[in-house]
Order: sequence, then structure tokens, then C-alpha cells
Amino acid sequence: MAPIPHASIVAHSERLERLLWEVGVRMFAAHDRHTGGVRIQVAHPSDHPAIAELPFRGALESWDMPNVHDVLGLHRHVVKLIEFGNISYVVKELPDDLALREFRLLREIDEAGLPTAEVVAVITDRSGGEGMIVTRHLDYSVPYRSLLMGRGLEIPYLGDRLLDALVALLVRIHLKGFFWGDCSLSNTLFRRDAGALQAYIIDVETAEHHPELSNGQRELDIMLATDNVAGGLLDLEAGGRLTSGIDPIDFAIAIQGRYEALWDEITSVSTATIGDVVPMRDRLERLHDLGFEVEEMEVVTNADDVSVNFIPKVVEHGYHAERLKNLTGLTAGENQARRMLQDIHSYAAWLQAESGRHVRFNVAAVRWLDSVFEPVIAAIPGEMFDRLEAAEIFHQLLEHRWYMAERAGTDVPLLDVVDDYLSVLASAPPERLQLEDSATAEGVDPTGEIRPKDPGHNTDDPDTVSGV
Repeated sequence: MAPIPHASIVAHSERLERLLWEVGVRMFAAHDRHTGGVRIQVAHPSDHPAIAELPFRGALESWDMPNVHDVLGLHRHVVKLIEFGNISYVVKELPDDLALREFRLLREIDEAGLPTAEVVAVITDRSGGEGMIVTRHLDYSVPYRSLLMGRGLEIPYLGDRLLDALVALLVRIHLKGFFWGDCSLSNTLFRRDAGALQAYIIDVETAEHHPELSNGQRELDIMLATDNVAGGLLDLEAGGRLTSGIDPIDFAIAIQGRYEALWDEITSVSTATIGDVVPMRDRLERLHDLGFEVEEMEVVTNADDVSVNFIPKVVEHGYHAERLKNLTGLTAGENQARRMLQDIHSYAAWLQAESGRHVRFNVAAVRWLDSVFEPVIAAIPGEMFDRLEAAEIFHQLLEHRWYMAERAGTDVPLLDVVDDYLSVLASAPPERLQLEDSATAEGVDPTGEIRPKDPGHNTDDPDTVSGV
């Protein structure tokens, strides 16, 4: 039999490669256990070769390489951020059983299409030490403490945006059968999304995965979220670090009402007269506005032979983001994608008026990418992308153009807005990768807290430590 070409093996060997990696590590651990061997499981090892360079035998607290940094936020475990060029990792130390459990659950959450950090590796069987879990750093993510202390560019209606993001995350994980068990602002990261926020689940030590959640499980998760969020906000308020306009108790109590409203919109049964498609179309449009795509709708004729009941059966989030990606290849947040699609519609209307001919939307999208998006992004200095990602910069440019046009009383070309906008962006702190040094330089410690003046301040108080 002719040998299989090497190129064919490489092209189709992701599962084999992972298996060989794990088997090799097990063999190494069994052979070297008397000298402090470890067991390492790596997901997609060819994507993360730098993982092999990390000194997993040593305690995480003792890692002193120049590319190791503390992680912003408050943590119940030792957590470090490791830089490797354009990619960074977060390493967390915790008991073996919890590390293995979190590794499995994070992979399941990611495979379900839910917003989370990419899990890379789990390390166990470390002689004299706990296990470790490695995730890829979520670029441009911001801890809630940084947001609520007013760091970075202002987000209008911040309290509402934060609340909506957290509730949407809860609904999405519940739809997929995940019980969080410890929903809190500390266990969540946020990314800017065209004036709104998107929440990412990053800590799942207490999570469970079921085929479907009961009402009792969902209610318990909401109750835990309410208590945890109230506690986190009250802690900030007590320290004088909570931005104005947010009441901790009102914010926390509002979680249940907003959750129930969104859950009902997605899952409740609606009724329509046979032959009347308007209620069903309106329901779909409302879901699209919320960012959800309906992949399956169940319609049942009632016994009166006059009406039907209909209910969305398979609902996925990311309607606008998926549409933008299919049209242009661009990856963006849901609200960023919605904003860019609106700009493509405007551009299509302009093309049609200029040519006097109908322009298909997919054709307009390609021309918009070449004539609008790419030239504008190319005009942004490279270092500015450490502050915000390209999709968010483009959205903010559109907003800045609107304000400039209002002042000028006439339309302003987008490229003419760049210089004025850059003067605003230049004052913002970097958000792609927030390191200890940048926080310390501004008089803020790596947890996002103001440095205490009292030398007797107890930072180990369990009532003030939460998060990863």
C-alpha cells in the first residue's frame, strides 16, 4: 500500500495531533513522576506552541519571567498573564479536580457558541502543587471595576449597558443548558460593542451542563446573580469608586425583571390567526433586533381551526455579526456588526443614486469594504489599535462624524473625521492588553482598586475577594 502523503496527514490530523500530544505527555509524566513530572492536556496544540515554554513544575506565584504580569481584578486563586508577541495567555492555579472540570466546561461552552475565553490547556499531577488551567487572553476585554471606575472612553448609559450585557449572557447560557452557579460581575469580562457591551463568562468552577435547565435552576441562578452583583457594587460604592448614576440595589434587583422579559421574548408561545403572517414576522424582527436568529419555528394549529400557536424552537445569538461576516469577511460584535450593516445600507443607497441603477446589497457590501472600511482603517496609526479594536474604532468614527456634521450643518466625509477623532482616542488607555505596569503608572493597583493608604488594610478579607 502506498504511503499516505505527509501533506494529507497534516491537513487532516488535528484530532490525531491532540491525541499524540496527550499520550506523549502521559508517558513523560509516568516516566518522570519521581522528579516532579506533570500531566498536560492541550487543545489544538499546533495553535499554541508557546505553551511548551512555560515552567509548569514551579508554583505560579514564583514565575518571574519578564513576560509575566499580574491580572487586573480580584481573584480567589493565583492568576498571571503571560505575553508571547501578539498572543497572550491567562494561567490560573487551582486544585486538579477543579482545573479538569473547568477545562471540560469551558470547552463545552465554547463549542456551544457562547462568549467565553478560549481554553488552551490544563495541567495536573504537579508534585507538591495545585493544577493549572490556561486560557487565551480575551483581547480588548475590560473588568467591571475598570468600567465602573470610569477608566477609558465613556460609555453612555453605562449601568443599563452593563445590566443588559449580563442578562443577555445569562439567558444565552441557560438556553444551552448551562447552570452557572456563581454569576457575578467578577466572573465576567466585558468588551465594547458599538456603544454597548458584550459579556463573556470566564469562571465556571461551579457550573453544570444539562440537556435543559428547569425553571428552578434558572431561578436559583438569577437569585445568586442578584446577590453577587449587589455585593460587588456595594463594595465599590463603600470605597468611593462606583461611578455616579448606579445604585447597587436597584441595579441588582433589575436583573430578574430584564431576564424574564428577554427569556419570554425568546421562548414564549404566540398566537396568530391562520393566514395572518404579520405577528410571526413581527416576532422575528424583534428577535433580530435583539441579535437573535431563529433557525426553527414550530407552528401548531389550534382546535378552533381559526388560530395557530407559534414558538421559536432553535434560537442562536449573533444575527447581525453572522450576516456581516458572510458579506464582508469581517468579524465584529453584534452591535458593531449592526452599525456597519446600517452604513452599508447607506452606501448602497448612495451607489444607487449615483448610478441610477439597482445595486444588490452583497455587491454594495464588497464595494463598501474596499472603498470605505479599508481606507479608513488604514488611516488609523497602528499603535491606536492597542486602545480599541478596528470594529469599535470604525463605529466611534461614525458617531464622531455625526457630531461633526451636526456642528457643521453639512455632511462630513468619513476620512476627514479621522484626525479630529484621533485626538480623542489618544487620551484613552490601552484596552487590548491591560497590564500591571499601565495600571500602576496611574496610581491604581493591579486589582483595579485605589491603593490603600492604611498599611494595615487587609487585602485577604474573603468578603472582598471574588473572581477568577
